[in-house]
Amino acid sequence: MAEPIDFYFDFSSPYGYFMSEKIDGIAAGFGRKVRWHPILLGVVYSVSEGKPLTDLPLKGDYAVRDIVRSARFHGADFALPTPFPIATQAPARAYYWLHEQDCALARRFAHAAYRAYFKLGRDISSPEVVVDIADSLGADGKALADALKSEPVKARLKAACTEAIGKGVFGSPFVIIDGEPFWGVDRLPQIERWLDTGGF
Repeated sequence: MAEPIDFYFDFSSPYGYFMSEKIDGIAAGFGRKVRWHPILLGVVYSVSEGKPLTDLPLKGDYAVRDIVRSARFHGADFALPTPFPIATQAPARAYYWLHEQDCALARRFAHAAYRAYFKLGRDISSPEVVVDIADSLGADGKALADALKSEPVKARLKAACTEAIGKGVFGSPFVIIDGEPFWGVDRLPQIERWLDTGGF
């Protein structure tokens, strides 16, 4: 059986959001599963010396235009939130805590958190908002609130970022298929062909 596809993303990445809406369906069409890995772009950028696109001279205005246009292109229900970007330790920690108990619940939470931010403009950098989202899906909100402050959960996210960097992940979304890396939602056509042909 083929290895799962690895999908790395930051909850503050609009391109990651667009990919999150499609990657599972595309993978399933080729009999593949997907492992989701929330990361923190801030940690990655400390190694790659990157910055959020919207903070870059000249590129910033273009990036905003491209994000909105890309949402239309991919058919994503989207509204550029304010503030943007945001810190995403809370939703990323929540994902890993939930994943240890219920993989399906963690996946539903990831979708719900992404949509809460990029469709509804909710501030998912807030632990209270994150707990509310998880609680609405049937998670134990009180236990999650405590877990978000715990050292083991913080360490799990830190390890995930370290592991991602070790695999060459430098942005969001970042997809690895059988060792082959693809960066950006604009690589979806290449991803589909790669899965269809087994490489090219």
